[in-house]
Amino acid sequence: MRDTDLLQMALGLTPPWQVSESNFDPQHKRLDIHIDFPRGSTFSCPECGMEKVKAYDTEQKTWRHLNFFQHETYLSARVPRIQCNKCGIRLVNLPWARPGSGFTLMFEAMIMTLAKAMPVKTIASFVNEHDTRLWRILHHYVDDALNNADYSDVTEVGVDETSSKRGHNYVSLFVDLEVPRVLFATEGKDASTVARFKQNLVEHQGKPDNIKEVCCDMSPAFISGVEKQFPDAQLTFDKFHIMKIINEAVDEVRRQEQKDRPELARTRYIWLKNPANLKLSQVGTLADLTVKKLNLKTSRAYHIRLNFQELFSQPPHMAEAYLKKWFYWATHSRLEPIKKAAYTIKRHWNGVLRWFHSNINNGILEGINSLIQAAKAKARGYRTTRNLITMVYLIGGKLNFRLPT
Repeated sequence: MRDTDLLQMALGLTPPWQVSESNFDPQHKRLDIHIDFPRGSTFSCPECGMEKVKAYDTEQKTWRHLNFFQHETYLSARVPRIQCNKCGIRLVNLPWARPGSGFTLMFEAMIMTLAKAMPVKTIASFVNEHDTRLWRILHHYVDDALNNADYSDVTEVGVDETSSKRGHNYVSLFVDLEVPRVLFATEGKDASTVARFKQNLVEHQGKPDNIKEVCCDMSPAFISGVEKQFPDAQLTFDKFHIMKIINEAVDEVRRQEQKDRPELARTRYIWLKNPANLKLSQVGTLADLTVKKLNLKTSRAYHIRLNFQELFSQPPHMAEAYLKKWFYWATHSRLEPIKKAAYTIKRHWNGVLRWFHSNINNGILEGINSLIQAAKAKARGYRTTRNLITMVYLIGGKLNFRLPT
């Protein structure tokens, strides 16, 4: 069997395409494979599909392919242009590369696979290509997959933001809580992000009236955006964000009291963890600090926090009565941070209690967010917000990229 026949089989070429020759340069560690077609071959129009159209002329093009062992491999071919009666002069589509790309489909599939686990800059070094060229591959496949996404069955949505850069730069994420998957990612964290999500939902066969439940934090921007854009949806405030408000109040009490009570130094995480998650040494410290005779304000705030946490284990028909008792206790605690947190809960009363009917939270979204931040840390950040958003879809979008195998 000739070398050209073996390469043709390995590349999966079908008539009229055939390997005409190959050149191996061991000094530059490069393999060049030349592809051609016989004189008189016919092709299909890439737009209307008209068959058996002869070549009008050709353009010489080259594509980077998967490495042959440790050697870089390139495919070169005369790409025919045809003159279609309906569409005019068109460059034909090729079975091994997409239009406008300098890489073969198999090379791009490898990049898409590696990008889920490795920083793009690391991949670029590994394949000896500039990372900007690889980002173009990622943008193309993500954009193409998003164009074909169908959101017609979406009914429950979670909303949260993630930091894109240091400072006050954010990307808002909208997640399908049933699948789960990232539906939409956009720059900013104001009410306009919800309006952009609604438009994107409609563009992907989704119906705003089908959105029955939305889970978010207590951000006024998200709340106003959801109420305006999805008036039929019920708002559930994420219980993890609610607990964050209570935890911050407890920590504020500790920081204020620590000025006069040195025994509270280096005990921050003892008051923020659940008892079951404490180390053995922390259990002993907590027991010493919660003795009644010490009369620590932080200890009182801690017990108010634990009692609020018990809200989520109440039967639905008893939840509101329990929350009312807790609210009375918190607002009469003479602990200003705790009182402030309690009044925040009061302002969002219905959304807090909605959890007992919807049973949704942003735990899924927090999981996706942690994957995004881990990827961002490995990549040491992204140069542009578009790159970050592309990575968000790649990691959490569950998109069908229709990659060759």
